[in-house]
Amino acid sequence: MLTIDNLVAGYDRSPVLHDVSLTVPADGVATVLGHNGAGKSTLLRVAAGLLKPSRGTVRFDGEDITRLPAHKRVARGMAYVPQGQQCFPHLTALENLQLVADGRREGRAALDEALDLFPAVRETLERRAGLLSGGQRQQLAIARALISRPRLLLLDEPTEGIQPSVVAEIETRILELAARGGLSVLLVEQHIGFALRAAEQYYVLEAGRVTSAGSGDGAAEGAVREALSV
Repeated sequence: MLTIDNLVAGYDRSPVLHDVSLTVPADGVATVLGHNGAGKSTLLRVAAGLLKPSRGTVRFDGEDITRLPAHKRVARGMAYVPQGQQCFPHLTALENLQLVADGRREGRAALDEALDLFPAVRETLERRAGLLSGGQRQQLAIARALISRPRLLLLDEPTEGIQPSVVAEIETRILELAARGGLSVLLVEQHIGFALRAAEQYYVLEAGRVTSAGSGDGAAEGAVREALSV
């Protein structure tokens, strides 16, 4: 679904990613692991069209989208949930969801599907998003992205800074999404166990380079921990 080849990208004249290549399988999950500053978020920003690479190609479902702007990637079926439980804090949870649903074909049905997947969000619809807990805001952010019914979901650290009980809930929902089919996921995650349970393919980034890659199965955890020195 997504293929990145020999990607070089950064900010101003400071390169962050160096010849990064990876693939996300159709109807499957690929995960990217690495320490803070390894370039994981930069990689997702390039995939989402928010940062232009200086070299390399990005292909989405076989189409070269390297120079395609972000809004056209969304129109083709891509959704991005950035790091940090981002929402519009002065709007209610429902209003945050309606920003995506309103004017969209079958928007109401897609909104209901997202709420069925994240029942905790349904319980907070009338509350301002800025008053929600971090876990509730993260679930809201993922639910909002799913209303567009994407073919590819980009998730940046969806369990970061969230209480353990909600981490388990988010992990369960992402695994459920992956098992349904019809959706591919590129997941940036620091929880190694969850990342490998969810993913068919993993990549370890270190200083902007892929230093380890393989199949996301139980046998991979030792190799990943060794690559990350944890």
